[in-house]
Amino acid sequence: MGSLITAVIAIVLGVGGAIVLFWALNALVERMPEKWEQRFKPYVFIGPAVFVVGAFLLYPAIQTFIDSFRGPSADEFVGLENYQFLVTDPAVREAMFNNLLWIVFVPTAAVAVGLAIAVLADRLQPRWENVAKSTIFLPMAISFVGASTIWGFMYAWRPQGRPQIGLLNSIVTGFGFTPVTWLQTTPINDFALMFIMVWLQAGFAMVLLSAAIKAVPEDTIEAARIDGATETQIFWRVVVPQIASTIAVVTTTILILVLKVFDIVRVLTGGRFGTDIIANLFITELITFRQFGHAAVIVVALILATIPVMIWNIRRFREQEATR
Repeated sequence: MGSLITAVIAIVLGVGGAIVLFWALNALVERMPEKWEQRFKPYVFIGPAVFVVGAFLLYPAIQTFIDSFRGPSADEFVGLENYQFLVTDPAVREAMFNNLLWIVFVPTAAVAVGLAIAVLADRLQPRWENVAKSTIFLPMAISFVGASTIWGFMYAWRPQGRPQIGLLNSIVTGFGFTPVTWLQTTPINDFALMFIMVWLQAGFAMVLLSAAIKAVPEDTIEAARIDGATETQIFWRVVVPQIASTIAVVTTTILILVLKVFDIVRVLTGGRFGTDIIANLFITELITFRQFGHAAVIVVALILATIPVMIWNIRRFREQEATR
């Protein structure tokens, strides 16, 4: 409790200090000659933001990197021992493999579903289009923990012969089959967890891709029809190339979210039955095993995995802005 109060006080003082610093520097700059005021004022406005980012993001990241070279209690230097754990421990390899599955499956499936719904809904009357899009977008309003709880009931399993409270197993047994342990059977459980993320993110992909499709010039579509192109050819050769930048942005946004996914696995399986992922493994090492060095090196690995995706996304954004 004392550490929590200390953390809250530190945050309040940090934010309050940034506000006071901004006010003092702004008052000082406004008293300077106009030439110097125009030169220093941009730095005054950006200064508090840099201070907050440095104090609450950059400093913790640097401290985590330092802790990745320390032992379980983060008070002794162990060199590259934690990095050796990162590349040799079977649990880490399993988590990395599962993360790779998430990276491949979730963005691809979410974008594919979102694009399909955007195309189909675009052909409906405006009233029904809004209803369909609102229904698909609705899961975005649910937290990851809430969605996991909902799908926990969907995947619920009871032994054969007992009433099935899970919707999926009720359907399975209704057709005369044996109930399936969706969250305990490998590799079904991995894809069952991934499907929840797809369900949550398909609405996000649909909204952005639908806006991009509506922005495609109608002249290009009509020209393709006059040339005798089928609707399938128009979609793949006319529409998709013109919304490629939006598809890339949506894909990388979901990809970054997937790299940080934690709640779904933690709530439904806790990383058991071969479903562990990097973020959940970090919590296990930090909270359960109290291995601060292992937890720190896992965070460093996650940051390093995220950086190339963010760099690529920034380059795509700059290229897109340059063509406007």
